Amino acid sequence: MAALEAARRRTTLLTDAVTDDDLVAQHSPLMSPLVWDLAHIGNQEELWLVREAGGRPGVRPDLDHVYDAFRTPRADRPALPLLGPAEARAYTDEVRARTLEVLAGTDTSPDHPERLLAGGFVFGMVAQHEAQHGETMLATHQLRQGPPVLDAPAPPPAPADADALPREVLVPGGPFTMGTSTEPWALDNELPAHQVEVPAFWLDTVPVTNGRYAEFVEAGGYQDPKWWTPEGWRHVREAGLTAPLFWSREDGPGATGEGGRWTRRRFGHVEPVPPDEPVMHVCWYEADAYARWAGRRLPTEAEWEKAARYDPATGRSRRYPWGDADPGPEHANLGQRHLRPAPAGSYPAGAAPSGARQLVGDVWEWTSSDFTPYPGFAAFPYKEYSEVFFGPDYKVLRGGAFGVDPVACRGTFRNWDYPVRRQIFAGFRTARDAVRDALGDAERGVERDASGPAGGGAA
Repeated sequence: MAALEAARRRTTLLTDAVTDDDLVAQHSPLMSPLVWDLAHIGNQEELWLVREAGGRPGVRPDLDHVYDAFRTPRADRPALPLLGPAEARAYTDEVRARTLEVLAGTDTSPDHPERLLAGGFVFGMVAQHEAQHGETMLATHQLRQGPPVLDAPAPPPAPADADALPREVLVPGGPFTMGTSTEPWALDNELPAHQVEVPAFWLDTVPVTNGRYAEFVEAGGYQDPKWWTPEGWRHVREAGLTAPLFWSREDGPGATGEGGRWTRRRFGHVEPVPPDEPVMHVCWYEADAYARWAGRRLPTEAEWEKAARYDPATGRSRRYPWGDADPGPEHANLGQRHLRPAPAGSYPAGAAPSGARQLVGDVWEWTSSDFTPYPGFAAFPYKEYSEVFFGPDYKVLRGGAFGVDPVACRGTFRNWDYPVRRQIFAGFRTARDAVRDALGDAERGVERDASGPAGGGAA
């Protein structure tokens, strides 16, 4: 119940923060009107908790076709017969009242014979769905033009040791357990747990920062096709990319380049680009090009998960980088507490056994991997959650961003998107193979810096 309530508080905040005109407006063809998200959240809750779990009559079955995410693309949703703001709020309130009745009378014990109810899975699935739409609505707020309507305290400053962190950490080679078979609310694409052999590799200690990414921009990275895949270079030219989304160049001298200072727009605020924060709003093609320019590469999904979860001391995979405890404010920047990434090197209490920091929270991290099923995958409870997206069209992101609620973020959680997407709160870190001489240096305690002109350390 707590997860459902937390997700609803966030939904309410994000929808009450704007006028009714803003709720019904489409702020970008990439996103739905906020009022569509609001009623869609209620419709999914009605489908799965009131009708499926509770076996009760629907509240508004006539709305199913309007709020079916697979029936109508986002760009076309304003033309649908959507509920107005007051109607949408009343509808979601009525659905929630029915849900509470169902929850009060439903057996959710872990050994329940019906998989949908065992351990309260269906309630967790719906809570995660609403939390994910909370992040989607936050992205809509970022795309929205107009004065700021959201605010939050700045994240805590980076700890004293941030500047002294090594540029990269060594993740040892060998097998580890990827995925899960024990997480009660894990979604189908996280299942089942399976052994994966991962050779030793080096990984950036922290995500690539704005300051380091600006070096790539200033070095002409967007003008040189040698750093880009053919598809990426085509996209750069067709979309006219010159810097991360929401970055602009100010006239006059500045701290991040000869041609003037870089600024960014963040939820209506225009501010200097903080050089020590992880870069975000870059697409997969941009992340891949930066890695090539730096003489490195993006980590595979398996490498990312091993760095985040594998504990060499015990040989087991943890739920989170720091252990099995649920995320706390000392571990990671989650839950829209700060509305921005924390400085690189933050959250030492959330460090993984590998020594890498901020693997959970702050920014989603692009990996080099396509979104594919694990061995033994079985769609549950419906194919449209994961199965229809498997294939080379989508790239995997890991770790969760500051906009993610903890209920929808864990060491096994998998996100995916098109490689051109930039409105999401995505960044990255880079990796390189652990060649024999580097491994020997690490074993002898010799510190090595990341190869290439820019790594992922704090600027």
